Amino acid sequence: MMESPMTRNCHVGFGERYEETHQSQDWEVRFVPTPSSPLLANVALNGIERIGEFKRNGKDNPICVRYADDMIFFLKPQDNANELLNLVKEFLAKRGMEISEKKTKLTRATDGFNFLGWHFKVQNNGKFRSTPSEENFKAFRKKVKDIVNSSNLKLELKVDKLSRIIRGWRQYHKYCKMDGSRFSLWHMNHRTFKVFNKGKNTNKHKAIELIKTAFPAVPYSENKFVNVKGITVEPFFIIRLVRL
Repeated sequence: MMESPMTRNCHVGFGERYEETHQSQDWEVRFVPTPSSPLLANVALNGIERIGEFKRNGKDNPICVRYADDMIFFLKPQDNANELLNLVKEFLAKRGMEISEKKTKLTRATDGFNFLGWHFKVQNNGKFRSTPSEENFKAFRKKVKDIVNSSNLKLELKVDKLSRIIRGWRQYHKYCKMDGSRFSLWHMNHRTFKVFNKGKNTNKHKAIELIKTAFPAVPYSENKFVNVKGITVEPFFIIRLVRL
């Protein structure tokens, strides 16, 4: 996966962007980072996703998935990762760019990998799973904690800010495996309730109603692409590139 300051703030996840969304009953305006950064990345890196592609039934089949300057390459065990890496280096060098050798990794799909805030993993039985990445969840949890613990925000404002962040985060990950106490946010919900319940002019009933607003439910449906053909025999490899 490639990442640079140029687009680090442009693909932080729908949840973080949703924090800057302002709503009323009949309109919604969302303020997002300027599109110039990903645009520049797309101009500079246009064509890199064709490295390593192959023909099948007369059609081009790329092995790269890219968003702006974040990318991963999918390799089969018989593919030569070093050859691919050299081609990528040559492509970048012509544009005055380089990769970080320290952060470039070759990873089995069965070991899992992170991409755009998600953690993808192919289980040994061939089942494909995706969950919020550890880094994404930690950043999200910190935002929630900072709001809940803030002494400068009124309770109503806390509820409003929390609802937008949590709705956005859940919306972004709605195709992931989100069951279990962690990603269902049970512990986060319970702790927030205890803080709200201690507030002035707040009783248990009111705290429960505030929690319902602060933690809006978003229906999720785990992705339907659950089987990876041949994975039990020849697991794919992922080459992750991180640019300085």
